[in-house]
Amino acid sequence: MNEVRANFLPSANIMVTGGAGFIGSCFIRYVLEHTNFSGRIINYDKLTYAGNLLNLEDINRKFGAARYVFERGDICDHARVEQVLKTYEITVIVHFAAESHVDRSIVGPKDFIETNVNGTFTLLEAARQFWKERTDVRFHHISTDEVFGSLGEEGYFFETTPYDPRSPYSASKAASDHIVRAYHHTYGMPVTISNCSNNYGPYQFPEKLIPLMILNAMEGKGLPVYGDGKNVRDWLYVDDHCEAIWLILLKGETGETYNIGGECEKKNIEIIENVCDLLEKMHPLQDNPLVKQAIPALKQYRDLVTFVKDRPGHDRRYAINCDKIKKTLGWIQKHDFETGLRDTIAWFLNNSAWVNSIRSKEYLQWIEKNYQR
Repeated sequence: MNEVRANFLPSANIMVTGGAGFIGSCFIRYVLEHTNFSGRIINYDKLTYAGNLLNLEDINRKFGAARYVFERGDICDHARVEQVLKTYEITVIVHFAAESHVDRSIVGPKDFIETNVNGTFTLLEAARQFWKERTDVRFHHISTDEVFGSLGEEGYFFETTPYDPRSPYSASKAASDHIVRAYHHTYGMPVTISNCSNNYGPYQFPEKLIPLMILNAMEGKGLPVYGDGKNVRDWLYVDDHCEAIWLILLKGETGETYNIGGECEKKNIEIIENVCDLLEKMHPLQDNPLVKQAIPALKQYRDLVTFVKDRPGHDRRYAINCDKIKKTLGWIQKHDFETGLRDTIAWFLNNSAWVNSIRSKEYLQWIEKNYQR
């Protein structure tokens, strides 16, 4: 099967769901610019608040319709999914599309069940009907380490760790993982699954921790920290994640799950302090008139840190063991955290047009009003 995939994938028609989002757009960019792929990518995205075609504006200009096509659509719309599968003769689906923010799932879980569970089912069923019993196809499902629950001070999540989701978001992703596996075992659909740790990097929507802290600090806004700030997450640079997914598509065994981690555990408060310290070097407070005029007494970005009430069910620690993908597929992280964070901050500082287009959205203003990060 691996040999078939290795010969088949480079010229495939790949449907990337959620391709206008953060990781999806970075994956499209990675495949088109850094691999031997010669086929066509069809970016299928509903364009919700977190989707932005500016993420791939340069890719669209550079590669054109022969290599890159955008199709707007909902993964819950069976007829629309079926139409795209047939029109472009899709042979590979890389499924990123998801509602992905824990805070919003706590306040409004319905959208998470609809998109993450029903949407995944719709994609699988449309693909099953279109592909029938073909084996030279692949459905790759991107999931999260949050499905495993919470760790104590020691230990790691393995591919065999029992699922123990704690939020509506993680529960919806756990359910979608199980559905994907069921389609493999019941219908023989060639599927693979990956569970990743926290991603960071360019183009990330600023409801997530790192971009939110960068942009808030640059504007002199508070840097809210849940609880004592000692919740631990494993951080993975987005390009390393994209490379891992590509290797899974090329060489991964169907029916298998692969953990993708950064092997970089950091407390939330550490992350925020790292952002503040790098900003002091890259864009010193004294050179930031917006903040100095608004808060003349402010001495350093760290002074913007504000501890807030912890969110319900806040998992204490995540940590991924990714020995399997390293040993079987030869993947390894290429970005250390300090370099990756510096590059991320530099990107946000140098792409004000993108930032302004995102932050001007009414929905983001609503998020900032209603949620603490």
